[in-house]
Amino acid sequence: MADIPETRYAKSGDTHIAYQVIGSGPLDVVWVPGFVSHVEAQWQNPASARMMRRLASFSRLIIFDKPGTGMSDRLAAIPTLEQRMDNVRAVMDAVGSERAAFFGISEGGPMSILFAATYPHRTSALILYGTYARRMWAPDHPSGRTEEEMRLILERMERDWGKDFHLEMWAPSIAANQDARRAVAAYLRLAASPGAAVTTIRLTCEIDVRHVLPVIRVPALVVHRVGDRVTRIEQARYLAEHIAGAKLVELPGDDHMPWVGGGDAIIDEIEEFLTGIRPADTDRVLATILFTDIVGSTERAMALGDRRWRELLEQYYGVARRELSRFRGREIDTAGDGLFAAFDGPARAIRCACRIRDEVRSLGLEVRSGLHAGECEVVGDKITGIAVHIGARVAAAAAAGDVCVSSTVKDLVAGSGIGFKDRGTHALKGLPGDWPLYVVAGAA
Repeated sequence: MADIPETRYAKSGDTHIAYQVIGSGPLDVVWVPGFVSHVEAQWQNPASARMMRRLASFSRLIIFDKPGTGMSDRLAAIPTLEQRMDNVRAVMDAVGSERAAFFGISEGGPMSILFAATYPHRTSALILYGTYARRMWAPDHPSGRTEEEMRLILERMERDWGKDFHLEMWAPSIAANQDARRAVAAYLRLAASPGAAVTTIRLTCEIDVRHVLPVIRVPALVVHRVGDRVTRIEQARYLAEHIAGAKLVELPGDDHMPWVGGGDAIIDEIEEFLTGIRPADTDRVLATILFTDIVGSTERAMALGDRRWRELLEQYYGVARRELSRFRGREIDTAGDGLFAAFDGPARAIRCACRIRDEVRSLGLEVRSGLHAGECEVVGDKITGIAVHIGARVAAAAAAGDVCVSSTVKDLVAGSGIGFKDRGTHALKGLPGDWPLYVVAGAA
């Protein structure tokens, strides 16, 4: 996975707000998170990372943790909507953003609504996902949560925070996946304490911005999944009915978390809404992914000095590119001393990796490589998809001199004369389950 953006801090009064910026598109988008977040930990989830990178492909994306959560200052009291608007303006000022589209997710929706109405000169558009104007039930608002429903939700949240999470409600499509449950619980422990989480939700029960909706004059998009079990679809319909000119998009699915259950469909709608261009369908192909990097590169660079290290890197990439050409591989990206390439055949990919390893030893370098084969999305000159993430994780599990492969690659080259040694099963960071890995023992 590519490096995460640098975390910086903006100061709002006496409070420090953690934020990141990624992308260089012609418009700014402020990602307003739900009730808890962690700007660095959310990049460890391939699905949420993909969603943010897609947004950043056509915008300059600004993400932040509100005070009390994530990497921002932890506070004795949860900020009010007014204070949170001040915090967002401080972040926008820090990054030089005069005007931005607001992407309000779940609990981030009411603040985004209030900001758009209060500061229309700083709001280019309003995008609302899985959110509401009023969370709680009222005689004139029957789609809200009842007091009893909320009491039970808060009791379970406080009791099970950090060890389990109510995924049956928040993300039912992955609720049966124990690895997903553990990953979400770990993320929430980083994002907030149980007290902060419960206090935040209690505060949302008091918020009602319905009277603000008619004041909004910026273009607005409301996106909601029809079966959302946290925020009912009627809440989205209410928003669209009461914001002048708002566009409502109802998507299939039951998941509340935007990156679970098909985040691409949400970003497709946002991209078309903000740019006027709907993203073209991507080609999907079976590809073998190769990641390779130099072992001990930091120590070697320090020993050689910058100039000599750059010269050695140029020689290394020259060898790698020569072998890629020989084995019909396609260079996708380089970062530091790492190489990312794709092949239309797994046997050629393995042989290429072995040749790169053997040839660069004449330069005094040792490399490690990882390969995985799977369905990938081809977007222009780039290749993306979960298979890419798996390939990177396989490479991370390799030792010096290893050409490490997943069981998928091993099975696809049966009869090729390539031998393997079993390396046992491994937990690959960010991926569910245990993964059998093998090291190439011979590539005739």
